[in-house]
Formats: sequence, structure tokens, C-alpha cells
Amino acid sequence: MPHIDLDYRIARQTLANGLRVVVNHDPGTPAEALNIWYAVGSGDEPPGATGFAHLFEHLMFAGSEHVAASEHLALMESVGGSANATTSFDRTNYFETVPVGALELALWLEADRMSTLAVTGTGFRTQVEVVEEEKRQRYDNVPYGDQLELLLGLNFPSGHPYGHPTIGSTADLDAAALSDVQDFHRRWYQPSNAVLTLCGPVVPDRAFALVERYFGGLDSEPAQPARPTAALPRHEGVPTVRVRRAVPSTMVHLCWRSPDANSPERFAVEQALAVLASGQSSRLPNLLVRERESADAVSSGDFGLARGVSMASLSARVRRGHDPQELVATILEQLVRLGEQGPDEAELTRVNAVFDREWLARLAGVEARADEISGFASLSDDPDLVNTLLARMHGVTGEQIAEAARSWLAPEHRAVLVYEAEDTR
Repeated sequence: MPHIDLDYRIARQTLANGLRVVVNHDPGTPAEALNIWYAVGSGDEPPGATGFAHLFEHLMFAGSEHVAASEHLALMESVGGSANATTSFDRTNYFETVPVGALELALWLEADRMSTLAVTGTGFRTQVEVVEEEKRQRYDNVPYGDQLELLLGLNFPSGHPYGHPTIGSTADLDAAALSDVQDFHRRWYQPSNAVLTLCGPVVPDRAFALVERYFGGLDSEPAQPARPTAALPRHEGVPTVRVRRAVPSTMVHLCWRSPDANSPERFAVEQALAVLASGQSSRLPNLLVRERESADAVSSGDFGLARGVSMASLSARVRRGHDPQELVATILEQLVRLGEQGPDEAELTRVNAVFDREWLARLAGVEARADEISGFASLSDDPDLVNTLLARMHGVTGEQIAEAARSWLAPEHRAVLVYEAEDTR
């Protein structure tokens, strides 16, 4: 099957202090994107200290030696740029997009807070309160707010790196001390634990020289040891959790422990999920939403986790008046059918076309492209995956998809969460 060859120019270099630098020279873009991935996420938090990785997403804007609290964002906006940050299970990333000519300002700001983060006791408590308010608004006081926590608890045992949400525990955050913040920054926020990607008109030689100027003199502790694998066996005995909540609709989630982000088998699992539930013309939405009208929506996904295990899911929002088990039975029937027969040629063409469209649209912007390159460099040590991912997806055969359905997505290896609306009966 034909595929689009990509040729984003990738240059890479490692500074003496361990900072990995990747440059994607793209002379046709009107902006420069800077993206830093620190190899620390909620999966690195020990029990009793959850929420710290995400807290740092806020604290890194709370001031450094030469930059006052909130001044980082103000300086970016003053030159027509933007800045933000996100946290996940395996990383925390910080990113700026600036007009050509303002790249040095973004580099200086990132280097200053990497090396001299300055958080006072008052500033620390303020950011803890901000995070706790975010938790109340996004998790505690909204419909389906505890759904992610339940899914993680269902699929990962207590104490596992992926067993808790990135937002963490209010009790853990309340118990944290300023010294904990300082220790966390000293351990994780150092050059040897980071990947810095530049994407835009800057040429590689100048980019490497600028990074050396601003980051080369920063001290670094020895690189963090490789994270131990957190692999788990596939589910046995169909673990099931059923809860009732004041939500608009009942949801059913079928979950599997799936190959991690660096496993070659993950591509077939992702394609199998796409055949089943990516887009309205895929099998399950067409059958459950259009034909039988027993669901209002069906979706699929994989978390893309990187430590020996990930989590795949098929989810359906149950239409009022229908039994969740009716949907579960249909999903399992379609899984068995896919495992026995594989996808037909039209389905394989469709899922590849959808992936192509979504992937190329994401890479069109320098900000998202820089983030993907940082991710590949950080998690796989291969930033050139930005060019080869399409070929890898197109290389997945129908038989490999069928095998993924038979093994990784086998009905007997599922776990089930039924998130039932209180007023459905």
C-alpha cells in the first residue's frame, strides 16, 4: 500500500553536560518553536508524593534567579510569542513559539529556570492551592471526574508507576514541604535529564551554538539511571468495577494491558483499535450508533505509555434504555471476528488514510512537530521516527492486526469499568 515519505531534516547533538539537542531546520516557517522534555512524570512519583510532576508545571513559571514570578509568560507575550507546559505519566514538557528573532529570549528563559528556579514558601503554597483548585474543577466536581482514576486503578496495581492520575492526591500535596520541591528540582530538572528541540528557520550550526551559549555552562548531575521496567502480565479473570454516579449517560470501558510505546507490536494494536472504533464509519460506531442505536458514541485509544506496559481501551456511551452488557457483548463479538478474519482491504485503506491525515496535520505546525520530535528523542532515542512513523503504520498487515486482536485484545484478557448513570433504571 503506498505511503507518503517524509523528510524533515533532523540534526542532533549532545552537550558535555548531557543535554540532548535536536534541530529540525524548516526555512519556510514564520516562527521558531522551542520544546523541552524532562524525563519525569507522574510515573516517577513515589507513593505518598503524588502530584509533584504536575505541580512543577506550575512552579516553573513561579520565578527564577533573573525572572520574577509570572514574568516568563509576560516576556513571551511582549514579543508576540506564547508559552505553556503539560505533564503526563512519563514526561513534563515546556514549550515556546516565538517570531523569528526572539529565539534567544526563549532559550535564556528556559536555561534560567532549569538552573536557578527560585520558589519561596509563599509561592509554593500558592501554586499548591492553584493545583488543588484545578483538581476540584476538573476532577472532583464534574461528571465523570473520577473515571480516569478508576481506570488506572483497575488496570494497574497499587504502587505501580501508572497507578495514579497526574493530578495527584490533595493529601500528598498538602503534606509536601518546600524542601521537597528543591530536592525534586535538583534531581530531575537538569541538562542530562532533558531533550531540547528547536524547529523552524534557525539553521543547525547556529542553533547548536545558541544552545551551547545558554545551556552549555549549566552544571549537571550524572544522568538518571534507566527507569526499571514496569511490565505487567495481561489481565486474567476479567477484573470488573461497577459504579453509579450522577452523570448524564452510562459509560462502558473495556481495557487491556497493551504493548508499550517502544514495542513494534503497538502499531498492530493501534490499527486494530482503529478498525474497530476510529471514525464513524468504523465497525463499532457504524453498528452500535447507526444501525442498532444502542450507543451515542464509541471510541478507542491507547495511552502510549513507555515502561513495559500501556493501556488500550474501547469505550461506549450507552444510549438511554439500553443495557451496558448489550454493548459489551457486541464489542466482544466484533473483537473475535476481527481476530478470526482480520480487516478487509477497504478497512485497512481507510485507517491508513485517517492516520495519514491526522499525522500530517499535526506535523504541519512547528509547535506540535517539535513536541513529537522531543517525544521520540526522549522515549525512543530516535527523533527520526517523525519521518518513519507513517511507513511503520502502513507496514502493518491485515494478519498482524488479526493477531493483535487475538492476543493483546483478546476478550479473556479484558478488564471492564461500567460507569453507570444513577437515573438509567
